[in-house]
This record gives sequence, structure tokens and C-alpha cells, in this order.
Amino acid sequence: MTLNEYQNLAARTINTKGSTQDMINHALHGIAAETGEIHSLYQKQYQGHPLDLNELKKEAGDLMWFIAELCTAYGWTLEDVGRMNDYKLQHRYPNGFEADRSIHREE
Repeated sequence: MTLNEYQNLAARTINTKGSTQDMINHALHGIAAETGEIHSLYQKQYQGHPLDLNELKKEAGDLMWFIAELCTAYGWTLEDVGRMNDYKLQHRYPNGFEADRSIHREE
């Protein structure tokens, strides 16, 4: 499955009854909430819980859904966003990650 195929499948379950701004707000709240849920899985390790990788994978999928919703609201494809991010990272780290380039980044 490509990123754009995923985005199209995910879009089937977007609530389209509100405005575009409602969709953006929903996506932003969802991104924050799912990030918190992922963080909570790691936090529970301090209380003796093992990291539940299956639950982590589900929460990562939920986060991905909200990112797809945000992109859909703006008319972006996930593949274009991914391509743009890859270009930025290749410019920043042309030879792969280097700590010095991270510390002394040109923006």
C-alpha cells in the first residue's frame, strides 16, 4: 500500500459534515491526543509495565490517521509531504545523520 492509497482509505472515515476548519481542528486535537497515548505507553514502564508493542503499533496507526486527515484538509498528499520531508533531511544530512550537523544546523 502506498501512502496515498492509505490516505484515500483513511478519508472514508473522516466526518465531512463540518467545515474544513473543523477537519483541521479535529486532526490537530487527534494528533495531540494520540501522541499523548503513545507517550503514556512509555510512561507506564516507570510503573513496572512492559512496553506493549502491539498497542504502540495501534496508537501509531491512529496518529497516522490524524496526520492523513490534516493533509486531506489542506489538499496535500501524504506522498508529497513525505517527499518534501525527505528533501529537507537529505539537504540537512547529505551523508546520513551527523551529530555535528545536528548541533550546528543551517535553517
